[in-house]
Amino acid sequence: MPMVSRDNQLGEFLRAGRARLEPSEAGLPGDTTTRRVAGLRREEVAVLSGVSADYYTRLEQGRERNPSAQVVTALARALQLGPDARDHLHRLAGLHPGVPGVPPTRVDPSLVQLLDAFPRAAAYVLGPAFDVLAANRVAEALLSPFGGERNMPRILFTHSAARAVFVEWPLVAGATVHALRLNAGLFPSDPGISALVAELSAESAEFRELWADHTVAGLMRAYKVFVHPRVGRVELTYQTFDVKDAPGQQLLVGTAESLAAQDAIDQLAALASASH
Repeated sequence: MPMVSRDNQLGEFLRAGRARLEPSEAGLPGDTTTRRVAGLRREEVAVLSGVSADYYTRLEQGRERNPSAQVVTALARALQLGPDARDHLHRLAGLHPGVPGVPPTRVDPSLVQLLDAFPRAAAYVLGPAFDVLAANRVAEALLSPFGGERNMPRILFTHSAARAVFVEWPLVAGATVHALRLNAGLFPSDPGISALVAELSAESAEFRELWADHTVAGLMRAYKVFVHPRVGRVELTYQTFDVKDAPGQQLLVGTAESLAAQDAIDQLAALASASH
């Protein structure tokens, strides 16, 4: 078997993408019970993309690293990639460069002040490695079971309380890793992301498995359920907003959509007030 380049993120992404796509989903015939590989074969991706099988093989193996925008767009269409994954593929091919330099970690004072404008919501600012850079009192109380740890992926994969607090841990963990991989492509010079990936890859088999899947998707509107040791069940709907003048920072606001959830938020606010 030909050697695969050790630094071959483009090929690894393509290989993972075709493994997720069943022939029937791509409109191809075939008996999946006789297949030796998961998902599509290389030759099938090549046909769907309009390139030769040899050229596609060289892309996967890292022997070809400069596909044209037209080829990359065709590959994205063949693999049925969503917008975030499609842009990520273009970045891996060198067609959409990531954001240069290291993203800022300082949160603008006006944004910190804005967090306090949500007294009945959990509001916080995340950096590109998903460190909590700033939070209002409700969010601080919500995350208090994790002590002083401020990095969300590290909480999810290494903190002993994570699975008890995050009721739907597999969904939250998966979405977090998918968004972290998106940020790794967007901010290739951020040492915090690469260090975090190396750390969690060494410490968590579940993180390694999710990272190796190469799924890419940004943080989106999400429903999350927490079980707080002091307050009990907290159900929140989160919206995510990019901070335009601070690339890599995102504002997350979790609001209650039921009376029970709002009561839980009020209890968190009371806890936060009592601790200050």
